[in-house]
Amino acid sequence: MPRAINFNAGPASLPLPALERAQAELIDFAASGMSVMEHSHRGKEYEAVHGEALSLVRELLEVPADYDVLFMQGGATQQFATIPLSFIPTGKSADYVVNGAWGEKAVSEGKLAAALVGAKVRVAADVGEGEGKAKKYRRVATSGEVNLASDAAYVHLTSNETIHGVQYATEPGARFPVTGDLPLVCDMSSDFMWKKVDVSRFSLIYAGAQKNIGPSGVVVVIARKDFVAAGRKELPTIFQYRVVAENNSLYNTPPTFGIYLIRNVLSWVKSEGGLPEMERRNREKARLLYGVIDAHPGFYACPVEAKSRSVMNIVFRLPTEALEEKFVAEAKKARMIGLKGHRSVGGIRVSSYNAVSVEWVTTLVDFMTRFAKENG
Repeated sequence: MPRAINFNAGPASLPLPALERAQAELIDFAASGMSVMEHSHRGKEYEAVHGEALSLVRELLEVPADYDVLFMQGGATQQFATIPLSFIPTGKSADYVVNGAWGEKAVSEGKLAAALVGAKVRVAADVGEGEGKAKKYRRVATSGEVNLASDAAYVHLTSNETIHGVQYATEPGARFPVTGDLPLVCDMSSDFMWKKVDVSRFSLIYAGAQKNIGPSGVVVVIARKDFVAAGRKELPTIFQYRVVAENNSLYNTPPTFGIYLIRNVLSWVKSEGGLPEMERRNREKARLLYGVIDAHPGFYACPVEAKSRSVMNIVFRLPTEALEEKFVAEAKKARMIGLKGHRSVGGIRVSSYNAVSVEWVTTLVDFMTRFAKENG
C-alpha cells in the first residue's frame, strides 16, 4: 500500500529510511535476540544507541562543549512549568515574548509555576490583535517592541508558532530579538533542526521531538552548563536539570524506543547532507507553497505578514469554510492528509517538516492550482 502524503502538524511524518531501519531491527536488535524496546536502559546495546543519538544532536547543530544535551519527557508543556520553577529566583521575574498560542500557554503555565516559588512571569511583548478566541497573530515581535526588565532571570520566546504559522528568523540573516546579557530561553518544538542555528545565542533550547526529529514522548533540551548549575536545588530530584545532565539522561528509565527512532532520523539527516541540505529543501518547499498562494490572491489568503511567514507551518484560508472542507476532503482522496487547520483558528495548515519531501509539496501545489481553477 502506498504511503500517505502526510502533512500532519505533530506527531508528524518520519523519513521512510528511518522507519525501514526500525522495521528491520524491531525483533532482533544488534543480533541480541531482543527488540531494542526490550533492552535494559543500562545495557551496552541500548547505551550505544543513546550515546549516538546525543552525539548526532551535538554534531548536526555544532553544540558548544559548554552545553549539555538532554533527553527528557513530559513534552514542551512540562517545560513550560519546569523552566520557571527551576530558573526564576524567589522575588524575581522572567520576561516572555508572545507571538501565538504556544507563547500564550507558556505564559499561563509559567505564571502558575512561578507563583509556587514566590516569583513572577511578565509579558514583555504580545503582538496579538484582538481579545479572547478572536485574537489573531500575524507576525513576530521585533526587538524594538520587546520591553525587557534589566533584572529578568531570562527571556522566553517561541521560535515557531505551529497554530498561527508565525516564525522567527526565516529570512537569511534574520535574527531573534536582541536580549543583551539576559539569558534567552527558546521553545523550538516545531522548527528544531530545520536549519542550523547559533546555539551559543541561547541559554536553553527545548523541543518536542514529534515535529522534526522523531516520535512523541521525547523532549530534547540543549542548555548552557552554568545556566543548569544555577537552577533551583530544592525541587524534587526528577525536576532538576542538573540531575538529568549528571546522569547522561539516564537517571530514570528514558523513552528508549523514542530515542532509538531519534537516532534513526538524525542518522538519515546526516546521510542526506545535514542541516544545510534540510534548510535548502525546506526553503524550496516554502517557496513553492507561498508561490501558489500568492498566485491566487482572490482565492487563497495567507494571514501572516511576509517577513514572519513560517517555513514549517504554512497557513491559509479559502473564500468560505465550505470550500475549505471540500479542499481537505478532496486532498484526502488524493492521499494527502493532515491539512485541516487547528481547531482554534480554522482554515488550512500545511506542516512541511524535514521528512516532508519536495515531491510531496509539488503534488500538493499541483492540487492547489487545479482546485483554485475549478472552484474560483
